[in-house]
Amino acid sequence: MRDDDENPKVPNENSESSGVSRRDFLKISGISVAVPLVAGPKMVMAAGQEVPVYGPGKVPMEFAINGKNYKANLEPRVTLLDALRDQFELTGAKRVCDRAECGACTVLMDNKTVYSCSVLAIEAQHKPIATVESLMQDGKLHPVQQAFVENDGSQCGFCTPGFVVSCKAFLDKHPHPTPEDIRRGLSGNLCRCGTYDGIRKAIAHVAQKGA
Repeated sequence: MRDDDENPKVPNENSESSGVSRRDFLKISGISVAVPLVAGPKMVMAAGQEVPVYGPGKVPMEFAINGKNYKANLEPRVTLLDALRDQFELTGAKRVCDRAECGACTVLMDNKTVYSCSVLAIEAQHKPIATVESLMQDGKLHPVQQAFVENDGSQCGFCTPGFVVSCKAFLDKHPHPTPEDIRRGLSGNLCRCGTYDGIRKAIAHVAQKGA
């Protein structure tokens, strides 16, 4: 093997050899690629003011989830659902339709129900987020969770976490709902098993016990 094959030179337009080895060249290239990952956001003009543009590489993000602080480096395109499940191992919220129609991925953000499949993680930073994992305390089911058990409010259980979160938020706002209120309150969640009767009974059960 020739010596120059072992340590080939990267050509420079001003000389025959730049004196940079392949290994050094790769190191330099790696540094230049990594720079956007740690650099701050670019600023562009929009509607007469500067706004930050993040990405396309990963950027550092911080979250407040279930009373705890989480940090991760994520691409701006990552959804809150993906961050919860893949980065923080909070798998209660489920991916079903992935298009904000079924409600299986429902979580609370700023005490409001949101479809986490349709919220970008970068937009959820520094906002209090609560998932179904936060409802069970000291090994004891939340009253809504217990009511689902007692009233057979689930079959396959895949949509149940989203329903539980939605029902909890609904009852916080409507502690004494009418049957029509309950039907409207469940309109944002779908159950493919059709256990709506049990779910309605679960909500009515919690409301009655809280009365």
